[in-house]
Amino acid sequence: MIVVAGEALIDLVPTGPAADGELPALLPKRGGGPYNTAVALGRLGSPVAFCSRLSTDHFGAALLRGLTADGVDTSLVQRCARPTALAVAHIGADGSAAYGFHTEGTADRFFRLPPALPETTRAVSFGTCSLVLEPGAGAYEQLLRREAGRGVFTALDPNIRAGLIPDADAYRERFRSWLPSVALLKLSEEDAAWLAGPRDPAAAAARWLAAGPRAVVLTRGGKGLTVLTRDGLEVSVPGEPVEVVDTIGAGDTVNAALLHRLDSHGALTTEPGPGLDADRWRDILGYAARAAAITCGRAGAQPPYAAELGAGTG
Repeated sequence: MIVVAGEALIDLVPTGPAADGELPALLPKRGGGPYNTAVALGRLGSPVAFCSRLSTDHFGAALLRGLTADGVDTSLVQRCARPTALAVAHIGADGSAAYGFHTEGTADRFFRLPPALPETTRAVSFGTCSLVLEPGAGAYEQLLRREAGRGVFTALDPNIRAGLIPDADAYRERFRSWLPSVALLKLSEEDAAWLAGPRDPAAAAARWLAAGPRAVVLTRGGKGLTVLTRDGLEVSVPGEPVEVVDTIGAGDTVNAALLHRLDSHGALTTEPGPGLDADRWRDILGYAARAAAITCGRAGAQPPYAAELGAGTG
């Protein structure tokens, strides 16, 4: 089983361009980076559980229904009466998404460290707002360190939301402290540049790799994906051509596709030994690129099902 730990929220997505002088109509959609990752894993056919704290309000109930509908185990979901977080999306002319967050006093901020995860857990994925917003961030961090300490494969996607981070340098230092507990670090070029600060992002990525992860995957939008490994490999694949509707959930789909395909290669392990060769990494990255392209080709976070990726790729 792959456990995804982190926030679920409601994205308020514009339904189209606004009339002159008017605000655009907003449509509520299930979202949150970890939530989207869990749903995408379920759709790809991976045994997956979601570990979070959801509200008992109507949005929380809808989020829970969405998990169940795509086969995600919800036994690790905590519940409380605090409200569901909201993210107001702005879609640029190129389909890129920017967000404004409403998170004060919301359910996931009060996430508590769970007892031992199921014995069948092979990997745990972390990221986005849940590692920023206290006091829940501290509990997620404890979970990361605990599971890494007992030999579970851990994946991290920082998915930087700079507007939620009051002290950038303090967050960068905290990020570096997580790396010895991380097996797979995935981040966008933009996130890498932000986390590197005044340093060169490529040099920073090499230092991050040396700090603990077995692999660092950089997403480069339509240009594709690149992996750097502790074994000295650097492998890139191009992006898949697609008419972009929006990019909501694309990075989360990549997270899920990487974990799903790594699992199919028997690579969700932290045991020492030879890593994946270049051909296997091309297969893994290519699979993730195809999955992300499908998500970008439709509105909102709608990751693909296994059948949409073609026979022999699931």
